[in-house]
Amino acid sequence: MEESVAEQAVPSPPPVETRTLTQHVRGHISLTRLQGLAGTLAALVSIGGAFGYIIPTPTKPDRGEVLAIVHERSGRPVSDATVEVLTLHDLLVTTLPPAAGVGAARAAPIKEGTYRLRVLHPHFVTESRQIYVLAGQTAEIRMRLTPKPAPPPPPVVAKPPSGPFDGLKKLFQ
Repeated sequence: MEESVAEQAVPSPPPVETRTLTQHVRGHISLTRLQGLAGTLAALVSIGGAFGYIIPTPTKPDRGEVLAIVHERSGRPVSDATVEVLTLHDLLVTTLPPAAGVGAARAAPIKEGTYRLRVLHPHFVTESRQIYVLAGQTAEIRMRLTPKPAPPPPPVVAKPPSGPFDGLKKLFQ
């Protein structure tokens, strides 16, 4: 009898469950819970999409800057040169205001693309160059201007004879 009392006092360990994770999840999730979870996720995505229209998101810039540095052949800056940004069809986009005494001019941001940069000055030969402006970057262009050649001397004009015999007189002189 003592043995039977001792056997009854010590409970036997419960059997160990050997269920996989998917079996465990299937046991605790019902169709109703799954529908509730899907509805909650759909509501969060919908609210997030609405905030996307209300709150501006940072966008990639579509404009870049142009910095033109103009010098003489000797290296001295040309501060009063006119710098123009043109399209490839020679339409004026902008004129760059010169920086005082530096020989540099900076354009307001312009759209990314291919342009033509033209530098004009009354004492120098006009220079032109094709440039490409990248979005979010500054295109730095250095131009060296060549002085205009001196104008040729005026042609010598022969004096017409003033009298009927002046031509004969010059012939015999």
